[in-house]
Amino acid sequence: MIDRTPETLRIVNLHVSVAGKEILRGVSLEIRRGEIHALMGPNGSGKTTLGLAVMGHPGYEATAGQVLLDDVNLLELEPHERARAGVFMAFQRPVTIPGVKMADFLRHAVSNVRNPNRKEGEELLPMREFRKELTEQMKALRIDAEFARRYVNDGFSGGEMKRAEILQLAMLRPRFAILDETDSGLDVDAVRLASQSIAQIGGHEMGILIITHHEQLLEHNQPHFTHVMLGGRIVETGGPELARELHKRGYDRLRADYPDAAAVEREMMAVGPKPAVG
Repeated sequence: MIDRTPETLRIVNLHVSVAGKEILRGVSLEIRRGEIHALMGPNGSGKTTLGLAVMGHPGYEATAGQVLLDDVNLLELEPHERARAGVFMAFQRPVTIPGVKMADFLRHAVSNVRNPNRKEGEELLPMREFRKELTEQMKALRIDAEFARRYVNDGFSGGEMKRAEILQLAMLRPRFAILDETDSGLDVDAVRLASQSIAQIGGHEMGILIITHHEQLLEHNQPHFTHVMLGGRIVETGGPELARELHKRGYDRLRADYPDAAAVEREMMAVGPKPAVG
């Protein structure tokens, strides 16, 4: 029986196209608050597409299916409304916002998420309250105070960009978080720190979907469920042992066990310039 409580983010038979090309071909997934899910799969399988479609990226068209939170279909909401509803995504390639300081960006974001009905021009979270919380979170995450005065991702290293995303996660405290390859481009020590930070921020009040190719990010975030995407759909779900198997042995067994999905994968990889579907 499907759990329809407000504590569940439900993706139901989701089909998504990019530039007229079908990428997701019927993805269904349920994440309850307090659960950690890992989403793995080879490049081009549709992992990043899933996250961007859930968040409402305009280049990713949902042609069928639903994404339900509190029985509201998020696909009918604007991206900022989805964020205010409590869904967050840490991007694989965060954008740069020159001229906007991290502290100012976070104060506006936190004010809007904690007061979903806030109108433009209305009062922000009180500065003293915000600054105290930001200082505490940065200290807990071992982020230098100077970080808050820098422009968002402007001149940041790859590791700094990922830490900025984790700081946003800590301040926004979403109900559900999608972390798209937060370990990408990081060395072993940085991945360990990111893994520890995510575990520190998470807990029973947050449902987390970790999109990753590797097992290291799961070191401190053992998944309750591991899902494998191939050819635009989830072909297998297991526990943490499945993540360990994939990290050690790759995807050859999955391609052998699911030849139809493997055929779609070959077709997708063979056609011209590819959209960012990771």
